[in-house]
Amino acid sequence: MPGAETQASALPHRRVVLKVGTNLLTAGTTRLDRAAMARIAGQVATLRERGDQTILVSSGAIAAGRARLGDGEAHRDVRRRQVLAAVGQSRLMALWDALFEARGVTCAQALLTRADLSDRLGYLNARNTLLALLELGVVPIVNENDVVSVEEIEDSAFGDNDNLSAQVANLVDADLLLMLTDAAGLYTTNPKQDHTATLIETVEVVDDAVRRAAAGSPGARGTGGMATKVEAARTAMQSGTHVVIADGRVDGIVLRAVAGERVGTHFVPRGTRLESRRRYLLSGLPVRGSLTIDDGAARAIEGSGTSLLPVGVVEVAGEFQRGDLVRIQTSDGRHVASGVSNYSAEEVARIRGQRSQSIAELLGHQYGEEVVHRNNLALA
Repeated sequence: MPGAETQASALPHRRVVLKVGTNLLTAGTTRLDRAAMARIAGQVATLRERGDQTILVSSGAIAAGRARLGDGEAHRDVRRRQVLAAVGQSRLMALWDALFEARGVTCAQALLTRADLSDRLGYLNARNTLLALLELGVVPIVNENDVVSVEEIEDSAFGDNDNLSAQVANLVDADLLLMLTDAAGLYTTNPKQDHTATLIETVEVVDDAVRRAAAGSPGARGTGGMATKVEAARTAMQSGTHVVIADGRVDGIVLRAVAGERVGTHFVPRGTRLESRRRYLLSGLPVRGSLTIDDGAARAIEGSGTSLLPVGVVEVAGEFQRGDLVRIQTSDGRHVASGVSNYSAEEVARIRGQRSQSIAELLGHQYGEEVVHRNNLALA
C-alpha cells in the first residue's frame, strides 16, 4: 500500500516520456484546443532548451478526425474510428509541428503498434530511431497506429496510449514517465462522491488496494482511465522508471514534475533503470552468440563506456540475427559486456576488424557504425 512519507525523486529527470490524453488536448470539448496544446508544447520546448530529452506520447487523432468530418457521434465501430484516426492524425501532427516550430524545436512523428515492440527487429529499430532523434534534439511524437491496430481503439490493453507510453519509457530507458490527466492524481476513493477521499502521494507497490483505489478514482472519462494508468505505471516501475500521474491543467506541471517536485501521485521504481536493463542484458537466457574482441576494444568499453566497433571484433561465434543478445568477451574468455547486436553473425564476420566507414561497401547496407551501440550494451 502507498507510503505517503516517501519523497518524490530528489534529482531532476533528464529523459522523459510525457503522455497526454484526449481530454487534455481538447480541454474537455469535442475538438483539439490549440491553447491547451500550446501550454504542453511550451513546457516541452523549455525542457529542450535546458538540454533535457522528451518523447511526447499524444492521443487526439480520433478527436481531430471527428471534428474535421463534422462527426459528433461517439462511435464504437472499430472501422469508423480507424477512419477518424486516419483523417485526424495528420491534423494532430500539423498542429504539434506548428506549435513546436514557433519555439524553434523540431518534432518527428512515430506511429507504433504492439507488434512493433514485440518483434525483435521492430523493437531494436524503434529504440535506435527514437534514441537517435533524442540525440539530435528532436522531440519524437508517438501515437498508436490506429489505422492498422485495433487494440487501443477497442479499449483493450493499450488503453488510450497509457500502456504504450509505459512501453516507450522502457524502450528508451526513460528516467520519468509523466502521465497527465484531468485529475490531481490517484485518490483513495472518488473525491466527487466521498469528501473523505485523499490524494495518494506515493505508491511503492501496485497491489490490490491500489487497484481498488484506481477503479474508484476520477479522471476516467477517456479511453484509458485511472485503472489503465496505474497498470502502465506498474509496467514502467518494473523497469526502473519513475512514474508520476498529475493534473495536466496545472500551470507548469511538466516542469515541476521533471524537476522532482512533489506533484500528483509518484510511483517509485524498484532499483534504477540502469540496474533493470543490466539485469536483462546480463541474464544470459536470451544470448544467441558471442563476440571476441581485442584488448583495445575491451579497454574502451570498460574504461570509457564506448560502443563496440567492428574494428575491435576478432572472432564471431553462434548464429545470431540482428537484434539478438550477444556476449562480448576477451580472447581468454573473460566476460566484458552483453549487448544487442546491430548486425547478424554472418554480417559481423564479414566486417570484423574493419573500419566503420567500410561497412556499407562490404555489406551493401548499413545499420549504424557500431556492431553494438553503447545504448544497447551493459558491462558485466
